[in-house]
Amino acid sequence: MNFMEDKHILLGVSGGIAAFKAASLASLLVKEKYAVQVLMTEHALEFVTPLTFQALTKRPVIVSTFDEPSPDSIAHIHLADHAKLYVIAPATANVIAKLAHGLADDMVTTTALAVTCPLMVVPAMNVHMMNHPAVIDNLEILRSRGVLVVDPAEGPLACGYTGRGRLPEPEDIVSVIRAVLSREKDLQGCRILVTAGPTVEAIDPVRVITNPSSGKMGYALARAAVERGAEVTLVSGPVSLPPVEGIELIRIESTNDLLEAVSHRFSDTDVLIAAAAPSDFRPAERLSNKWKKQNGIPEIKFIPNPDVLATMGQQKTNQILIGFAAETEGNPEEARRKLEQKRLDMLVHNNILLPGVGFQSDTNEVTLYHAHGQVETLPKASKNEIAQIILDRVAALWHARKEG
Repeated sequence: MNFMEDKHILLGVSGGIAAFKAASLASLLVKEKYAVQVLMTEHALEFVTPLTFQALTKRPVIVSTFDEPSPDSIAHIHLADHAKLYVIAPATANVIAKLAHGLADDMVTTTALAVTCPLMVVPAMNVHMMNHPAVIDNLEILRSRGVLVVDPAEGPLACGYTGRGRLPEPEDIVSVIRAVLSREKDLQGCRILVTAGPTVEAIDPVRVITNPSSGKMGYALARAAVERGAEVTLVSGPVSLPPVEGIELIRIESTNDLLEAVSHRFSDTDVLIAAAAPSDFRPAERLSNKWKKQNGIPEIKFIPNPDVLATMGQQKTNQILIGFAAETEGNPEEARRKLEQKRLDMLVHNNILLPGVGFQSDTNEVTLYHAHGQVETLPKASKNEIAQIILDRVAALWHARKEG
């Protein structure tokens, strides 16, 4: 079997007692017709032999970064270039720390730095280790980079404790793998317009009205949409995030700028995902010079800004509209009102007062309100993970619309 075929997976095995489950995982993946290449750390050899994985996968196991089976290529680069998914299971606290901080002193971690495919990490360790602040922080770092972290299961552990830290059953890991790979290029040909970040309304040449939106949610959506094959345009307010590769980036300042940019591209759009946080109001008059302290406290009259999403809702023909509502309370009736009034296909609602859910955070906790009445509450997760779930729903809507 050639590793260049479409369904090939890298399986990294690190040194924990749960390594024996990795053999069952490899066996299940082979049965599902995946081509599996196993990489092992030196410590993993203390628990399972390479011969076990070789017998199951019909491929030699790679342990040393200096073991180069082919003179035509460098092993970890060649494998990384052609993998569809890299799964590290079990992932020990040691390996997680290396991945979070870019250390690469074995085949498992070196290859992790070289892959461009999705990376999935499945932690397994003692419950106290799992709850250690260093491990928690390292997993958050990985999540913030778009790594899919599969939460460990709860139950009896090899150390004698009972709690969260067990490697999930191989069947459950395979289900996650199947879901991740099914997403690949499922938005090929879809034209997606994403808005992100705040808007800025000038009071005078040095003062503005704005909000603390970081743009992280919108940028995560744009990045994930590109990875899934979409043609993406990102309309972004002022943020400090690096540009997303492979997209058209339109930078704007005010809410009127946002409306103009979206309106100009809307007719050629299949999906609008409005993750920006535009200002609802602006000063009625922009002062031409800086207001001085000695002039006293200025009296500023505000006027409403246009509602960009409602405007697009009135103009939509066959486009799919996804809106966001950052609120300070959970009000289902208000969410449904916005959904209907703005003619949305889905509203992503969150309460920014909850811990770890505000504008600047790397995580989010949202409720999805669908036009057909379904309501989904998603647990707190990284914005990259939330982006993938939102795009799962977008892909389903888009394919249904094409087929209908």
